[in-house]
Amino acid sequence: MPYEHSLYGCPVDATLNVISGKWKPQILRLLFQGTRRFGVLQRSIPGISRHVLTTQLRELEQDGIIQRTVFAEVPPKVEYSLTEFGKTLEPVLTGLLTWGEHYIQQQDKQKSAT
Repeated sequence: MPYEHSLYGCPVDATLNVISGKWKPQILRLLFQGTRRFGVLQRSIPGISRHVLTTQLRELEQDGIIQRTVFAEVPPKVEYSLTEFGKTLEPVLTGLLTWGEHYIQQQDKQKSAT
């Protein structure tokens, strides 16, 4: 087996582990548009709590997808941006977005037909 020494059964498992969850795709979508501060991320994602956002950002940072930059200011300024490796997820999420749009259209057609 090619992945017998891996934590994951296959590469799809690894990908889904990194981007899974209700909030990570939304966080990544915002960061594809550019660097963001914590408060901007929180205001841009309705319903996300401060604690959950912090947790999701830490996980993405641990996975090497985003980087956290702290500026020595008072009050402290913290910015989040994608790493070069994190930017490689953009076509993956764009594909998911496109598929999701088609799926929603398909579901709408089925509901209209009934």
